[in-house]
Amino acid sequence: MTAPTPAAARRARSRRAVTPLAAVCVLVAGAALTGCGSQRDSDVYTVMNSSTDESYHRWDARAMARCGRRLGVTVEQRSVPAAQVMTKALRMASSESLPDIVQFDASEMPTFAGAGGLIDLRTLGLRTDGIPRGIVDFGSYKGTYYGAARSVNTLALFYDKDALAGAGLGVPRTWAELRAAAKKLTHGKRYGLALSAGGAEDGVFQFTPFMWSNGGDERHLDGPRVVEALDFWKSLLDDGSLSRSTVGWTQADVNDRFMAGNAAMMINGPWQVETLNTHKSLHWGIARIPVPKAGDRSVGPLGGAVLTVPNTGDRPRERMAGRIVACLSGAKEQLTYALNSWMVPAAEKAAAVWRERVPELDALADQVATARSRTAELGAGWPGVSLALQSAFQSALTGESSKAALTRAQQRATSGN
Repeated sequence: MTAPTPAAARRARSRRAVTPLAAVCVLVAGAALTGCGSQRDSDVYTVMNSSTDESYHRWDARAMARCGRRLGVTVEQRSVPAAQVMTKALRMASSESLPDIVQFDASEMPTFAGAGGLIDLRTLGLRTDGIPRGIVDFGSYKGTYYGAARSVNTLALFYDKDALAGAGLGVPRTWAELRAAAKKLTHGKRYGLALSAGGAEDGVFQFTPFMWSNGGDERHLDGPRVVEALDFWKSLLDDGSLSRSTVGWTQADVNDRFMAGNAAMMINGPWQVETLNTHKSLHWGIARIPVPKAGDRSVGPLGGAVLTVPNTGDRPRERMAGRIVACLSGAKEQLTYALNSWMVPAAEKAAAVWRERVPELDALADQVATARSRTAELGAGWPGVSLALQSAFQSALTGESSKAALTRAQQRATSGN
């Protein structure tokens, strides 16, 4: 479920399919060894990203201008729709015209890296000191650090302060408390909780906190801990606390229901904050996503994008590209970008300053500190598991048992069909 993907692209971000690794290998292999096919201006460096939204494009342009002045070069931005970044990069690789830097959604980066298309950022002088392990993994493939994150996002529990206070409820911290609160808050046209369980990456992104916090493992989708997590979702549906339309909702749909007063709580991310703040009568707060039992660790998914340096064979340009990435992902630029976008800086020191500047989102920084990458265990194999889970949600939330749906999902993930 991307720094974060621009507003228009965020709605589609988690529904993008990742190009199969074999196809990437064919297209990247030749270009990675032969250098750039076209003559380049030695003082002009290009960054391809998905900042098509006007605000994000402007913020990125300013950051690139600052880093360019600092390094004595010109840094130009080429923005394409988020769903087209991988396809565009593949075409450019085949024609030996890759840009100097590509900003990939972190869930797509392993596919390009696995084909030998990216440079190890540590060999270009970038360090990972002061960056949480989960965020380092977020930008890594098979232990090699290919992508530097400026800021990251994750999910949290958003709640209507007035609704909870009116019902005499505190913020739920455990699954039992969440289920009880959601049931009590369900009244008339208002559901107690809204979340996305649609047949797309949005739903998988939202399921991972329940799966991981319960000890579930994406390598064993039919394991008892994963089944328990899906059963918990089913219990909310059975209670009437969750709309049956949730199987078709994106995260944007969930936010719309929350803002309209049709949900007292929701699972969502910080990309909704800007929109929430336009609704002055809605007094909302956020908390970490509830855990199975008190004392458990709430583990959410990391979302966002990473800056990478393609393997073009032009070592001097790659070294300068590395310096540009280091500047753009430095603590100062991280903080500026995060404050603009409502995301959390990747570096711990920058995140500490961010907490002081936006204390209302402090719980989000706590959630990020324990979050993990969806591709950490499976790398380029994640998309197959995601598709299998999407199918399982649709089946389990419309009547099939969680065990049966997840058993089939595991078979599908293993077979690749």
